[in-house]
Amino acid sequence: MPIVLASASPRRAELLRAAGIEFEIIPAHIDESAHPHEAADVYVKRIADAKARTVSARVTDRIVLAADTTVVVDEMMLAKPEDDTDAKRMLRMLSGRTHEVLTAVSICRGHQMTTEVERSAVEFAPLTEFEIDWYVATGEPRDKAGAYAIQGYASRFVTRIDGSYSNVVGLPVALVYEILKGLTTL
Repeated sequence: MPIVLASASPRRAELLRAAGIEFEIIPAHIDESAHPHEAADVYVKRIADAKARTVSARVTDRIVLAADTTVVVDEMMLAKPEDDTDAKRMLRMLSGRTHEVLTAVSICRGHQMTTEVERSAVEFAPLTEFEIDWYVATGEPRDKAGAYAIQGYASRFVTRIDGSYSNVVGLPVALVYEILKGLTTL
């Protein structure tokens, strides 16, 4: 029986398909607002857990996979940009620096919940204003944490990754697989 992906993210779906993991999509539709002064790892765990619990309550006999990703620079979370101006602000912050990408993975089976956070460090080349304007004009940053997609046009700006590439895309597939192996044989 396929697992349930509690996410409408096309990137997460692509990663699971590429790994040969069968799934069905049932988005959670929850409030993803951060609490004041909430640490990034606490935030992504809370959101991933809430997504998993919400969907698990609807499909009690299935394994539910949920995830949440954020980008962190200077201890500040960079969620999805509000608009193009916000995307440019975020890209300026990432320019020429290393930032961290955190993804919490929550897998729920009945009352059993496993949640882990994967961390990857990503280094950006220094970006010119022309490059930032060009990239934002592509539209790619609009629905991405940190205003970039490593698997897309922004790949030209990434000079180094320390950690899981799929984590930076939005779902650390090896971690998901390890947790699922502990719950069932695939």
